[in-house]
Amino acid sequence: MKVRSLAELKSVQKVIAQRVAAETAAREAERLRAVRLDREKRLFELAVGPVKPLATHRRVVHPLTPVPPEPRQRQLDENAVMREALSDEFDVETLLHTDEQLSYRRPGLGPDVTRKLREGHWSIQKHIDLHGLRTDEAREALGKFVREAHHLGLRCVRVVHGKGLGSPGRTPVLKGRVLRWLVQKKEVLAFVQARPAEGGAGALVVLLKPVGR
Repeated sequence: MKVRSLAELKSVQKVIAQRVAAETAAREAERLRAVRLDREKRLFELAVGPVKPLATHRRVVHPLTPVPPEPRQRQLDENAVMREALSDEFDVETLLHTDEQLSYRRPGLGPDVTRKLREGHWSIQKHIDLHGLRTDEAREALGKFVREAHHLGLRCVRVVHGKGLGSPGRTPVLKGRVLRWLVQKKEVLAFVQARPAEGGAGALVVLLKPVGR
């Protein structure tokens, strides 16, 4: 290493001195440790008297039995699949409080909740677009989206299911299913049809439970 100035030389000398001091301290600590262990050994021999080491040639070493790994992640995945087992045949009318503007509120909530949701009282924090997904894909994606949004502490999200303009008969295929799926999710408190600027008849604005509830 080239030293270009006296200051650099002093700096290098300081580093070397520190390194030497550290090595010396480490050697001294190891020496003191050896002395202590030797002293403890002598004290033990003085306390118990003469000893004779046990023969080791008959010692049996039992092989360790490995513990089979617990498929924890697979269990979590399977539990998640069970949670997302949302039925397409669910009778929405048994739980929905519906009106002509397509809104839902969980039993026990007042109409002011859907009114505030429709008026934009809660800001939309995240959205999912289910366009182009098959039914099974949409079901899984929606379940995962709602669960993760609730885990993150989000309160208001938007679900775009489409207006069905490109479907046979121009009928929204996912719309009815999304309604059924959402009312089966325990994280969902209410939802309303989105305002025109937010997707109108092709989307829903969903209110989620606060975390911990």
